Amino acid sequence: MTEPAAEHAGTGGTARPEENVEYRVAHLRDRLAAEELGELGVRAEIRAGAVVVSGTVPSAQCRETLLRTVDEALAGLAVHTDVVVAENASPDHAEELS
Repeated sequence: MTEPAAEHAGTGGTARPEENVEYRVAHLRDRLAAEELGELGVRAEIRAGAVVVSGTVPSAQCRETLLRTVDEALAGLAVHTDVVVAENASPDHAEELS
């Protein structure tokens, strides 16, 4: 009896699930480097069975673009994000040095 082709689509029937995750994370890294987000200090790593995306971005708009890109590239995977927006507003008071 033959197995349904859909179970092996794109894997050749030999790829392990963790290899697929590694490939998708590498593809995400490539997209981040090639697109408008290329200069951001953002990392994507596989930890304990999930993908962790962390770093700092200059604006809320960049954060939204990053999260949308991550959602597209890693749909269906467990993803944890720790992406913060850098505070780039002018200080409202003088810094006191001692």
